[in-house]
Amino acid sequence: MPSMPKTDLKPLPAGRPTTATIALVQSSSLPMLVHKELERMILAGEIAIGAKLNEVALAERLGVSRGPVREAFRALEESGLVHLEKNRGVFVRQISIEEADEIYEVRAALDEWVGRRLAQTATAGQLKELKAIVERMDRAAAKNELDAWHVLNLEFHDRLVEYTANAKLLAVYRRLVNELKLFRRQTLAQRGSLSVFTREHRDIVAKIATGNPAAAGKALYEHVMGSRARMHQSQVANSPAVRHIAASAPRQSR
Repeated sequence: MPSMPKTDLKPLPAGRPTTATIALVQSSSLPMLVHKELERMILAGEIAIGAKLNEVALAERLGVSRGPVREAFRALEESGLVHLEKNRGVFVRQISIEEADEIYEVRAALDEWVGRRLAQTATAGQLKELKAIVERMDRAAAKNELDAWHVLNLEFHDRLVEYTANAKLLAVYRRLVNELKLFRRQTLAQRGSLSVFTREHRDIVAKIATGNPAAAGKALYEHVMGSRARMHQSQVANSPAVRHIAASAPRQSR
């Protein structure tokens, strides 16, 4: 095999990227950073559901040019958090109860498959990690720390799908979850139920650990459909008619 011709180029010192490399990383990562920050603002309620996103104002607020903001808008649309209206602009999506129903039905089917798959493939290390998340959920529930519990709930389910090692499924799942995030916090507002929800997660781990695909799949399916039912209960409880009845009901004297 002929030897490679010698050149006068010297290898770059380790850990010292070229200026071109730095520029490439900065230009590619900035839209991602803007996307993540806008996603956080939307999901935290700092940008209201249905609100119009002002490209110029957001660029000024984040200290960037309009290009990365525009790219972030496209990423947010792909992830299901915003929608583009022709000649009107970009708006934070409003998820209807009917659409949320459809999302839960798809999620239930996906999660059932996830449960069946993990019952056959989950490792001892993965089960240990899931149990650790549930323990942290227990502690958050005991302290009525809704926000902390909510984050752990999302982490638990994301980890389940991640353990299937199916990248396509994970991408679809995360889009569905992003859409439901605009909706789900209302259903988790029943603080007294957090311990009940945590028991459901512990049961899911136990069913996966048995190695019984049918039992694990059923546990996850019923958990998701239970979340769907709680969403409906929350919608009824928060309806103007129900709030009016509750407000006008005579208070019992003590």
